[in-house]
Amino acid sequence: MLKILPVIHVLAKLIMLFSGTFAFPALVSWYYDDGTLPYFVRAAAASGIAGFLLWIATARFERELKPKDGFILVTLLWITFAVTACLPMLFYLPGMTVTNAFFESMSALTTTGATTMQGLDRLPPSINFWRHFLTWLGGMGIIVLAVAVLPLLGIGGMQLYKAETPGPMKDNKLAPRIGQTAKNLWYVYSALTLACYACLLLAGMAPLDALCHAFTAVALGGFSTKDSSISHFDSWQIEAVLCVFMILAAMNFATHFLSWQRRSLKSYWHDIEARYVVLLLLGSILAMSLYLWWQQIYTFTTALRYVSFNLISVATDTGYASTDYAQWPIFVPLWMLFLSCLTVSSGSTGGGIKMIRTLILTRQGYREMSTLLHPKAVLPLKIGNRVIPEAVAFSVLGFIFVYFMSVVVFTFVLIGSGLDFITAFTASLACINNIGPGLGQIGPTGNYAGLSDFQTWVCTLAMLVGRLEVFSVLILFTPTFWRK
Repeated sequence: MLKILPVIHVLAKLIMLFSGTFAFPALVSWYYDDGTLPYFVRAAAASGIAGFLLWIATARFERELKPKDGFILVTLLWITFAVTACLPMLFYLPGMTVTNAFFESMSALTTTGATTMQGLDRLPPSINFWRHFLTWLGGMGIIVLAVAVLPLLGIGGMQLYKAETPGPMKDNKLAPRIGQTAKNLWYVYSALTLACYACLLLAGMAPLDALCHAFTAVALGGFSTKDSSISHFDSWQIEAVLCVFMILAAMNFATHFLSWQRRSLKSYWHDIEARYVVLLLLGSILAMSLYLWWQQIYTFTTALRYVSFNLISVATDTGYASTDYAQWPIFVPLWMLFLSCLTVSSGSTGGGIKMIRTLILTRQGYREMSTLLHPKAVLPLKIGNRVIPEAVAFSVLGFIFVYFMSVVVFTFVLIGSGLDFITAFTASLACINNIGPGLGQIGPTGNYAGLSDFQTWVCTLAMLVGRLEVFSVLILFTPTFWRK
């Protein structure tokens, strides 16, 4: 227990910092006069006081974080922030249970976009804003944001950065100091959000809708202000804008920064992940559009419109829907869900295996076949012009095994709790990949409201495990981790 107290001391500081974010929905509530202002003030006071008392109680245990502490802090931070973030919804919304409120806030912070709420069109503007703003905060990772200010709190940030940043090669930094790296990433993240907001306004969205969807598009979160998601707007212009920004958000934000810094688009061509992301999306859109046209579901141009938006949305782990794609031949939505496992780049706001791991696994498989033909050949594992260390290759193999076993375990648990196979399997996949909608009961026209409390908690855990890339959570349950 004493080992965790220094981590809790840092956690207390961050809780106090997070309590300040309630000012943003409070301003929205004041502007729209929607009656929720007292609830946001109450939530801010409760979290601020709790953080302060926790900070005072653990002050004598303050010390520099060790590498292991980063994993504990990351997991505790996501859980604690989710508890804090759900307070306004729990205070204000009638009938909102603790289970559903925590699910909603965890879904937002992990950028999953799954919801148990109905009647989103009638929610107070500030509550809708809060859900989307939480998604935006979680998009790049609250930890990375915290890293930028941790030096001000007297705490080093490298352990947090390595514990939370997606991808197998985490030592590539944009600046010598980790704090500056985090700031650079947030500059790009904020600039893309503002650009998306402006484009959605031009495409015809109302200001609040445009802001909320800009938050979730760049975060690949998938929350919407409407029950019927993007189909409510029935606008190809809005769909086109969101497609562009979902693809941009699916790429490594370091690539965006380097492109801006060098004032050149060559950085995208040199990023092998970005090339394969675009090629995979374009190839899949064309193939699935032709398939639906061949099946006489739509004309080719209509198929191209619906497939483009919904496939990009699912493949990038966003979760918007412009039509009920669950009614398409099952081959298409299952392919879309398969793409959600591997499409997005490392260093993006998406989930799943990530494209870099997919490329490493593919090259490793090819190398194994070549070794069978030429046993004495020395065949380095290369991605682009870069040789991948054997340790990275083995870590990728280990991650992918644990990732798929996690999907299997969560699927069996949900089936055992009474869900049908399609709902259970796609719920596990959707939560671990942080997509949101799946198929069956949780399809694009449904949500998670029909799940039991137990099933909802299982899905909540799957979202956390997926967002922190499995190992960061599971490592806490190994005896080796707790040994001195």
